[in-house]
Amino acid sequence: MPPALGAADTRFLAELGQQLRADSIRCSTAAGSGHPTSAMSAADLMAVLLARHLRYDWDNPGEPGNDHLIFSKGHASPLLYAMFKAAGAIADEELVTGFRRFGSRLQGHPTPALPWVDVATGSLGHGLPYGVGIALAGRRLDKLPYQVWVLCGDSEMAEGSMWEALDKAAYYRLGNLTAIVDVNRLGQRGPTELEWDMAAYRRRAEAFGCAAVVIDGHDITQIDQALAAARDTARPVVVLARTVKGKGFAEIEDKNGWHGKALKKDELARALQELGPVDKAAAGMIEKPEDRKPAPAGKSGKAAPVSYSTDNPAATRHAYGTALERIFPKFPEMVVLDAEVSNSTYSDIFKAKYPEQFFEMFIAEQNMVGTAIGLSVRGKTPFVSTFAAFLTRAFDQIRMSQYSHANIKFCGSHAGVSIGEDGSSQMGLE
Repeated sequence: MPPALGAADTRFLAELGQQLRADSIRCSTAAGSGHPTSAMSAADLMAVLLARHLRYDWDNPGEPGNDHLIFSKGHASPLLYAMFKAAGAIADEELVTGFRRFGSRLQGHPTPALPWVDVATGSLGHGLPYGVGIALAGRRLDKLPYQVWVLCGDSEMAEGSMWEALDKAAYYRLGNLTAIVDVNRLGQRGPTELEWDMAAYRRRAEAFGCAAVVIDGHDITQIDQALAAARDTARPVVVLARTVKGKGFAEIEDKNGWHGKALKKDELARALQELGPVDKAAAGMIEKPEDRKPAPAGKSGKAAPVSYSTDNPAATRHAYGTALERIFPKFPEMVVLDAEVSNSTYSDIFKAKYPEQFFEMFIAEQNMVGTAIGLSVRGKTPFVSTFAAFLTRAFDQIRMSQYSHANIKFCGSHAGVSIGEDGSSQMGLE
């Protein structure tokens, strides 16, 4: 835990927040598009996280002990890239001339084209399920002390997948997962569902089994205390930060109609003047992670052979479950996820022999696929199974997995009309 804040620390962090705002505005104005107001609301949150709580070796993004930062609200990418610049990972020139340009790695929404980005985000509701997978890997498999920080938008808290993720994070007691919700009240076309009803957000987070804390998202001391208390707890923490969209430039603060709009050059000049002079080289002393390696997954061995007689046919799904159990010795990074139908997909054969590599995801298919993507970030090879018909619920998560380069195997059982007695709802025909 970092030392207590002094007056100089608080002043520095406030200035760093202003720097992140200025850079978010500058790069989006240069590009002629982007979401600067969504970045400005979360700038203080990320300034404190970057300079005080994120343990990361920027020269070695593959370091196993690194913390993980996911921008579930991927449209706030100007803020993420401004953080990278503040950390010295990218140059100011790339930030200003590369953001949202064709062929640039600074895309409008983050992707692993950047080595410090674990997963592709931008389709809302995905980041927290990704975080569940990365946190599961750290706590249950790799036995590493890293923390997973997920910046969430308040608009995307209307997505069921976010609550699926909080529910499963609480079930698996993922105290190494922290959701930071930027409650800035305004979405794309107007107010969000709950606006600034912080008590309602808190009740909901606690109802799903998480610890929740409400803070002023522009109060440096409150932010610092909340993030310090959130690391490596007994259960996941949801930091609910009341913020102001467009914070730092009075002309657009808490004003509807500014979502996804870059400032014009004259507006940029006024905004930079109001934000005041900033130290463009300031980032603070970013703490590096502990020098630890993942728990060994076991030595690779041989897959046990299996054969079937034509005189005694076996159900394809039973062969799937048997194959999982047989091939694991050869592929010790395998994990299996199932949506509460493992006795039907026969993934329970694998579970019976390797329970520590099996994760019950219950009937929450979107979170299941998102969790698999997160596990893939940590080098695991997830096998994901449910009825084929129900995989369609997670179509967008499956679609997005390709942009994260996730190595996932999907198995949908009961495809076609062979389950006819159960009716059309159970038939995987798509």
